[in-house]
Amino acid sequence: MIIDSHIHCGKNHPFIPISLLLRSAGIESACLFAPVEEIYDRFDYNFQDSSEWQRKRKEANHYLLNLAKGKTDIFPYLFVWNDFDVDELSLGFKGIKWHRHEYEPNYNYHDKRCHQLIERIIELNLPIVLEESYSNTINFINKLAPRATVIIPHLGRLNGGFPSLDDSGIWKKENIYADSALAFTSEIEVFLRKYGSDKLLFGSDFPFGLPSSELKKILSLTISDLDKEKILGLNIMRLLGF
Repeated sequence: MIIDSHIHCGKNHPFIPISLLLRSAGIESACLFAPVEEIYDRFDYNFQDSSEWQRKRKEANHYLLNLAKGKTDIFPYLFVWNDFDVDELSLGFKGIKWHRHEYEPNYNYHDKRCHQLIERIIELNLPIVLEESYSNTINFINKLAPRATVIIPHLGRLNGGFPSLDDSGIWKKENIYADSALAFTSEIEVFLRKYGSDKLLFGSDFPFGLPSSELKKILSLTISDLDKEKILGLNIMRLLGF
């Protein structure tokens, strides 16, 4: 089974067109995250959460839950923001999306609810796709959530860059993984040489990347069929508990 482990899906990117793209590429399954614009105002650095944004966020996350009802090929992820709603974790989400860029509003890491949420995520053994600044990525992995299963998207391209994260040694930790979405082939090859095929997951980052193009990138690698099977599906299935 080929699983795209990194797709944004929501009101602005509904699932039916996505499903057609996946099917035409021969991809059978996908992990889905809400689009960022449905979670917080990324263009307002001083953004303050509100009941209206909490409503929009819940609606966006639950759109994915409803898509997954009765299906075994859709894995909905909870996109977390500063309300740190721990009750949402019990509703059937298969993973967590934790996301901001340097120029975007900050997570309130000092909020006790943040630590409570992280502890519950660890208890439920849910993988966290962590896209953050370099310093926050290192702090999250080493101090805030050292026991969590963390997937760094784009081989760290937006978490400070692949070379910086590679030098930090975080991928030597057994619970830290990467996905291949929009990563350079040369960096994928370095990653596989240093850390092996058990640590990498296939992803496209649709709508920013095309599933078919990102899949061809993995299929073109000069690695064994078993290594490709791990990257394209077996690794994420293991992290999801299958």
